[in-house]
Amino acid sequence: MVNNNLMTIEDLADYLKVTRRTIYDWLKHNKIPALKLVGQWRFKKEKIDDWLESQTRFG
Repeated sequence: MVNNNLMTIEDLADYLKVTRRTIYDWLKHNKIPALKLVGQWRFKKEKIDDWLESQTRFG
């Protein structure tokens, strides 16, 4: 079964319109939800969307 909701660093950078360096910085400081599978970072789209929602500032 292939999980199409798992993104690579490149996928995530494109999705969030940020650089890969920014993603690596967030990972280094535990600022973004991530999984490390076989030595490679992966990101669940649902978790990223939830994280984005939690980062939203109102008022």
